[in-house]
Amino acid sequence: MLTSVYMVRHGESPMNESSKNERTRGLTEKGKRDALQVTDLLKQEDIEVFVSSPYLRAVLTIGDLAGASGREVLLYEDLKERIFLNEDRRLPDEELIPLLEKSFIDPSFSLPGGESNAECQSRAVTVVEELLKNYNGRKIALGTHGAVMTLIMNHYDKKYDLDFLLNMSKPDVYRLDFNGTGLIEVIRLWN
Repeated sequence: MLTSVYMVRHGESPMNESSKNERTRGLTEKGKRDALQVTDLLKQEDIEVFVSSPYLRAVLTIGDLAGASGREVLLYEDLKERIFLNEDRRLPDEELIPLLEKSFIDPSFSLPGGESNAECQSRAVTVVEELLKNYNGRKIALGTHGAVMTLIMNHYDKKYDLDFLLNMSKPDVYRLDFNGTGLIEVIRLWN
């Protein structure tokens, strides 16, 4: 039985001093407009289950879609963004890009207090496998982050790598079709 997981990377989020807390960082005005476009794009898909990272920007990106479907967004702690240094602080891009490069070469690499790609992938894939089991044959929207989304997709197909991550947009939407826990097809829906 076919199960479809709609991976939705969150929209643009503010990066200023007042938005340093990773959990509560919301969406910019552009991010809010894009979230409405995500709703328009996916509202005809008859999605039945809505799950998300607990980080506000991910929830907000699929929240209107869930509301339009008369559903709530179920939060999964293990879908949170990869912890690069500590949970509350975002690394600047000039520090993040070299860290990502090292992490994709050595999946067990992490900074002190952070987690590795392997650890992040393991926790996130465990959630996806649980969703595939519990909602077999259904359509699931998953609000997520670039690194987590890439690591989940990489688990099923190694072509989803650092280049894929660095070239994703905010937001971005991919439909992953599964037969059981086997990935059959990936289709990008966001233009």
